[in-house]
Amino acid sequence: MKKTVVFLVALSITYISFSQNVTSRLDTLLQAYATQYKFNGTVLVAKNGEILLNKGYGYRNAAIRLLHDKYSVFQIGSVTKQFTTAIIQKLQQEGKLNVQDPISKYFPQYPKGDSITIEQLMLHTSGIYSYTNDRTFMQNEVSKPANKEKMIALFRDKPLDFSPGTNWRYSNSAYSLLGYIIESVTGKPYEQVVREYIFIPLKMTHSGFDFTHLQNKEKSIGYFSLTDRDTLKSPIVDSSVAYSAGSIYSTTEDLYRWHQGLQKNIILSNAQQEKAYTPVKNKYGYGWTIDSLYGKRVVAHGGGIHGFTSNFSRLAADDVCIVLLCNTSSPELHNITKSIYAILYNKPYEIPRPRKVISITEEKLKQYIGVYTIKENLQLTITLKDGNLVATPTGQPTAILFPEKEDYFFVKQPEVQLQFTRNEKKEVDGFTLYQNGSEVKCPKIK
Repeated sequence: MKKTVVFLVALSITYISFSQNVTSRLDTLLQAYATQYKFNGTVLVAKNGEILLNKGYGYRNAAIRLLHDKYSVFQIGSVTKQFTTAIIQKLQQEGKLNVQDPISKYFPQYPKGDSITIEQLMLHTSGIYSYTNDRTFMQNEVSKPANKEKMIALFRDKPLDFSPGTNWRYSNSAYSLLGYIIESVTGKPYEQVVREYIFIPLKMTHSGFDFTHLQNKEKSIGYFSLTDRDTLKSPIVDSSVAYSAGSIYSTTEDLYRWHQGLQKNIILSNAQQEKAYTPVKNKYGYGWTIDSLYGKRVVAHGGGIHGFTSNFSRLAADDVCIVLLCNTSSPELHNITKSIYAILYNKPYEIPRPRKVISITEEKLKQYIGVYTIKENLQLTITLKDGNLVATPTGQPTAILFPEKEDYFFVKQPEVQLQFTRNEKKEVDGFTLYQNGSEVKCPKIK
């Protein structure tokens, strides 16, 4: 009997040591990203019912040097979509709608509405133009309240990108229509339905919708850029604009409650979840991306909305939940998530190393000044200001280009690299843009 007790104690100590080691490695990883301005927000990592890390990094409000903690509140953008599809599934279970219903049943005058189903809206296979592709609207109108008629007018008369069901293209407009369908079926505001079906049962008391008017000391300020050299605050996207495609605000702990609710089949049954996690096209299901890692299924979704990025990832077989909430426009969340999984499963991963900025004279910097084409209707203007090269994409915030070596520059946030090219006369004639694993050739036009 004593041997058994000793063995159990030893096993317990070993497990605690393992958990502490994992937590330390997770914290080291996040600290590395945070100190390089590649992550600014709050992280929760849990496995088998144990929260291994729930911690804030960087500033909730940079102007008053207010730091993040586990209570910080963020807009979560498109992570909202899985809540919208869960409501649709619940309403189908109650016999109030069918995902095979044509949307003409709810929008009688919608062009080609007879050929588009609710399910196609959920799967991004409807072909409906996404209003977030309207650059003018996204730059000038998103902070203003918008009613149903105004929002639908942004896309209803646009031609379909393809015949419904034949292809895949991400459409926030499609998810807005899902919200209006929910309101039509229930006779209640979308926000109230989500609260009644999900937030209240799961005690998600720090989640909501109207971030603009939220009075909460834990509320995070959103930034397009937040580094040691550059701070650019972002406007808040109004909840009536983001709506059922991306209006929810939340915390890491509330989203962990959502994960637990799914694990325990409190909101959706196992069969309903299996349906939601079945990819149809482009590894996409009902508001979830579906992939595999180490031979196990991972379901996840990212979010990006003015000044905020997020990633919510689950490996349900091992009760793993990873929540990354960021109040900057960071493209690194997918890479951070992959590294977190690697730590949890004792696989190789890399800790980001800081880049070294070299000094280049203004005379040499002048050779890079000009206008470059990134793609149709998107140019990059490079100017010289206060001894720094400053890049300004069409209709977007400026960013400082930091020299790493001759002809090689980088942007600290988001993570972007530029390698300038030269012609036979050794004159700068363009650059190659490296971002998120892609390469784009950008010729100089003047």
